Amino acid sequence: MAKILVVDDDFTTQLILEEALQSEGYQVRVAQNGKDAWQIVQQWHPDSIVCDWMMPQMDGLSFCKLIKADPDLTTTFFILLTAREQVSDRVQGLDGGADDFLSKPIEIEELLARVRSGLRLQSLTRQLSQANLRLNQAFSELQQTQAKLVQSEKMFSLSKMVEGIAHEINNPITFIYSNLQYLEDYHRDLFELLSLYQQEVTNPSSFLQEKLATVELDFLVSDLPKLLMSMKTGAERIRQIILSVRNFSRLSEEGLKKVDIHEGLDNTLLILQSRLSTANSRFIRVVKEYGDLPLIECYPKEMNQVFWQIITNAIDALEEKQKAIEANYLWCQGKVKSKSCCPSSEVSKEEVFDWTPKITISTKLLDRERILIQIINNGLLLPIEIQDKIFEPFFTTKSIGKGKGLGLFISYQIVVEQHQGSLKTIATQEGGTEFQIELPVSLVANKNSFKFD
Repeated sequence: MAKILVVDDDFTTQLILEEALQSEGYQVRVAQNGKDAWQIVQQWHPDSIVCDWMMPQMDGLSFCKLIKADPDLTTTFFILLTAREQVSDRVQGLDGGADDFLSKPIEIEELLARVRSGLRLQSLTRQLSQANLRLNQAFSELQQTQAKLVQSEKMFSLSKMVEGIAHEINNPITFIYSNLQYLEDYHRDLFELLSLYQQEVTNPSSFLQEKLATVELDFLVSDLPKLLMSMKTGAERIRQIILSVRNFSRLSEEGLKKVDIHEGLDNTLLILQSRLSTANSRFIRVVKEYGDLPLIECYPKEMNQVFWQIITNAIDALEEKQKAIEANYLWCQGKVKSKSCCPSSEVSKEEVFDWTPKITISTKLLDRERILIQIINNGLLLPIEIQDKIFEPFFTTKSIGKGKGLGLFISYQIVVEQHQGSLKTIATQEGGTEFQIELPVSLVANKNSFKFD
């Protein structure tokens, strides 16, 4: 049953309209003026309002503007009663938000027809609004699904590529590493045999003496063990890198497992070592402040993906700050004509050369059930106006070709939805950005949680 509010300062008009509308089966309430009507509206939320224009305290047009300014009441069908016949008056009423007009003296049949028409229009408007809401929800879900599918395909392809490369490198390096010990034994036996020959042959020929001088035997004897040790160290380093790559990608592991979070962080840093050491020719200082953590129940491959994305973003922020500082310094020195991306109006030469890009990674146990991981950089400050947007799908501050706006969105999904944790950013006192990741120590597996395998 539709609810209709009648607003008129004339008591007789109130009775006539109330009786006519109630005879049609509507719920009807009445008010003397716009001020009283506004109090009723806030509690009752009528479907339609029939309101006189000229009233004391608050006239009908002012009341209409108040109704249409409220998002919860904007679809209420508003009929303005008026004795004004000028076109300019009706224009003023329409501009104020009135949906229809009814001239005085009132024809009851016309009033009822306009009320019925208005309620039909209001019903269609509400249906359209609900359809738009459902459409927006569906579009948002489609965006998220699309982002997950894109990232899933990317990570699947990346995992397969890493698996293939690691496998191809692992075979020859294993062959080399396993044979180095034999080579070391052979060289020791040969040198022992050579030493015996030198003891037995006391008077070598001139040709043999010349050859011994040419090959610098003493140098070979002292340097070859060092060379073998260097080869062994290098081969061991390659084996460790391959192991870290495999651990980072978790190629042989699926599902929920108890893992050492610090191992995942260290493997991520190793994978990104080339960027940490060559970012714009400045070595990025990494400070690790690891606390005493228990093994954490999580999806290790997905959590490594989160660490990789956040640390990569930190490196990008540090590179951008260095560019900004150097550009600002050049502008201050008059060496460039335009000033772009400058964090401050003046930068000294000391600031340009003394600023050290830094990433601090700290972990600690908040209580018996949750841990906190903080990844902090002293790069460019993330503007407040976009801090709430960085976890939205396809949102990126990077230039075309450098980012798809999926990494942090997927990271948020992994931490919040899949791991029942929290992920947020805050500005640091040094002017950089801090990512805070809270994770439960023990995770109840969610059968409906998405995967990126």
